[in-house]
Amino acid sequence: MRNPVISSQSSLLSRFAALCLFSSFVIPHSSFAVKPLLLPEVLASVQNQYPPYLAALIEQDIANGRARQALGAFDLNLNAGGSFNPAGYYDGQTGYATLEQPLPFWGGNVYGGYRMSSGFLPNYNKDRTGVDGEAILGFRIPLLRDGTIDRRRASLFQARLDQKLADPFILRQHLDFIRAATIGYYGWLAAGQRLGLSEELLRIAKDRDSAIAEQVKRGASAPIVQVDNKRLVVSRQIAVVQALRRFQATAIELSLFHRSSADDQPIVSERGRLPGAFPAHPEPDANQIVADIAKAAIFRPELRRIELTIEKLRIDQRLAKNNLLPNIDIGVQANQGNGSKDIEPTEIEAKIEFKMPLQRREAKGRLETAEAQIERLENDRKFARDRIAADVRDAYSAMIAAHDQLKQTQLNVDLSRQLERAESERLKQGATDLLALQIREQATFDAKVLHVEAQAEYFRAQGNYRAATAADAPASLLR
Repeated sequence: MRNPVISSQSSLLSRFAALCLFSSFVIPHSSFAVKPLLLPEVLASVQNQYPPYLAALIEQDIANGRARQALGAFDLNLNAGGSFNPAGYYDGQTGYATLEQPLPFWGGNVYGGYRMSSGFLPNYNKDRTGVDGEAILGFRIPLLRDGTIDRRRASLFQARLDQKLADPFILRQHLDFIRAATIGYYGWLAAGQRLGLSEELLRIAKDRDSAIAEQVKRGASAPIVQVDNKRLVVSRQIAVVQALRRFQATAIELSLFHRSSADDQPIVSERGRLPGAFPAHPEPDANQIVADIAKAAIFRPELRRIELTIEKLRIDQRLAKNNLLPNIDIGVQANQGNGSKDIEPTEIEAKIEFKMPLQRREAKGRLETAEAQIERLENDRKFARDRIAADVRDAYSAMIAAHDQLKQTQLNVDLSRQLERAESERLKQGATDLLALQIREQATFDAKVLHVEAQAEYFRAQGNYRAATAADAPASLLR
């Protein structure tokens, strides 16, 4: 009859082997030595291949397109047309073609062209020209409303501010993606080290199993001791399976940020690329916090975004004040004719026009809206400064706590190792039993895992601090 413990262990071993075989396809191992995967390689991939970041960069192209669209209000316009009288006493025909150029200053425009008439038209008809037609040249200038600013110039100014607003948007995405990639990388590294610790703990139990079997054969140990160690092997195999799954999950998550430079495909980093240890973790400099808060207030994109948005609203405010003014437009047009004796060859006409809505509710409402929005954003800007300072202080506090925790977890590992070695010696001398040693081994394993997690937490806190201070902001976006 088969031993149920041995049968269960064999079944678990077969499943464990199958999972390891599956993992060889998900996370392939190279047959040649590969260099460890370091954080700068992942961050470079984020900046060059990460699709959400590339999508964020397109925001600049969109803003450029809108600026070009706003410039369309100042395009040179071609106007052409004509008229004729199909019935009636007069049978004249007229035709004209003019070019009109809006001016980028003081809201005016200039125009020039040519017009010609034929047939019979009355002398008072302004469209009547000489036989060879006449040239036209003129301009129109607003004296009050639409002088310093008008809708087309306001749209252009705001479109140019939108070009500048694209940089804070891209910078915010850049800082968030760099932070997420950093956290993902150290999560992957921590999961790999935890997998190694679980495998080491399993190896110890397996190595001891053969020694206990020999002792049972000689009658030095009871058979139940071997059963207990086999149970321990099975439980530690389960822990390895769980640790392997966690490592696979973090490798897949990291692959979203780490991509092939050849085809931009995600790279599921193999276990052979795990660095041997975490990088050095220096103690944070307490004297740097004040300078970093000042730096964050300058380089964090939130403040820049609010400032540019206020500038856009101030343009709306100027436009609303402009719309409160009456229209007083003046214009001058000169006509130079040829080929007619009964028409003066040169005519100059001056025009003036006054127009004003009496209630001006649209302009007043627009002004009230712009001023209220500016006031709201001024409060947002003040709070944003406080929020940025709080973010930096909180991230710094987390980094200090993580560094202190590192020292304590390292001390915990050292003490646990001493106790484990002492318990192992006592077992050799027959002064204790296997259960006590198992407890010490588990305590050492737990202490090592805590130390790995503390290291990962330190670098996560460091990544949050760098994001809070905009330390990884590209120079091209800090303008």
